[in-house]
Amino acid sequence: MAKQDYYAALGVRRGASAQEIKRAYRKLARKHHPDVNPGAKEAEAKFKEISNAYEVLSDPEKRRRYDQFGHEAPTAGAGTRGAQPGGGFGGFDFSGLDFGPGGVGDLGDLLSDFFGQRSQGQAAGPGKGEDLHYSLDINFEDAIRGLATEINIQKHSRCTTCGGSGARPGSPLETCGECGGSGRLRGRGPLRTSQACLRCRGTGKVSREICSACTGRGVSFGTERIAVKIPPGVDNGSRVRLQGMGEPGRNGGPPGDLYIITRVRPHPVLERKGDNLYAEVPITITEAALGARIEVPTIDGVTSMRIPPETSSGQVFRLRAKGVPHLKSGGQGDQFVTVRIVAPRDLDARSQELLREFARLNPTDPRRGQP
Repeated sequence: MAKQDYYAALGVRRGASAQEIKRAYRKLARKHHPDVNPGAKEAEAKFKEISNAYEVLSDPEKRRRYDQFGHEAPTAGAGTRGAQPGGGFGGFDFSGLDFGPGGVGDLGDLLSDFFGQRSQGQAAGPGKGEDLHYSLDINFEDAIRGLATEINIQKHSRCTTCGGSGARPGSPLETCGECGGSGRLRGRGPLRTSQACLRCRGTGKVSREICSACTGRGVSFGTERIAVKIPPGVDNGSRVRLQGMGEPGRNGGPPGDLYIITRVRPHPVLERKGDNLYAEVPITITEAALGARIEVPTIDGVTSMRIPPETSSGQVFRLRAKGVPHLKSGGQGDQFVTVRIVAPRDLDARSQELLREFARLNPTDPRRGQP
């Protein structure tokens, strides 16, 4: 059976950064880890697949060879050291990954995200919760003027009944008999990695009576409605941070943040480039030759602009401070208006005669001197 593309396995693009690849792997690993899905063969197979993909893509040299040669090159001579039948997770060989503290594979770091522990073999202190990201579609006008709205986001919340401990309020806490109070369990197999204790969730303490509101989990999952204020001047891909609105912290730690990623819908007339706006406006031959005042669309509505006599088609005019507010400083961009002369159509005989007379009185050749 053909192997799945490693980038597709992790759900990232081929040009993804090392941080994007690590983030995608950790998210999938938390979901499909065998300890989270005991006895689930499908989850175990998926965990092997994404771990194999991450082993290659997290290593710059292996990734380079994979990008160049595909599945054949990265696996040649790699990932065979210390492999033992039945060892580790279903016999999968993790020898190519660095599981040391701070290593790119760092299984302890992965487990710490799910169970609330550091990679050291002792109970961890408070840890900040994960950040969340939300894509918000907004109108062109709202991106420039700012917007106050509300969004619905699915997230975990700390149980208000037990405060996140998972124990019934008032019930005494005891040392966990599974891990001896360390919060860690020593793994088996050639790697001998430690992982957070499932029974006490890495705290080293358990209660005989669990919280009835969260069934001992310490958190609940649901939809929360959040007020969002988008500042004036955001663009496609702007990140608006809502501090403390992310996932709840671990072991009493602070919550993560929520990042709103803006996606701006295009405007039918105006085009944005940085903090400046651009528009194209048609004018008549008479307006171009004699000058006129015309109406021009702006983000604040229609405004009047003077066209001087003898204006050429394609000439650009500047409307100061009619652009986009600077997002991180005071002031505002400008709007640039390009005029295009539109020739009259369906001329009657009298109009044609007048134009011929105009040509006789003004025998100019705009192409004179051109090669």
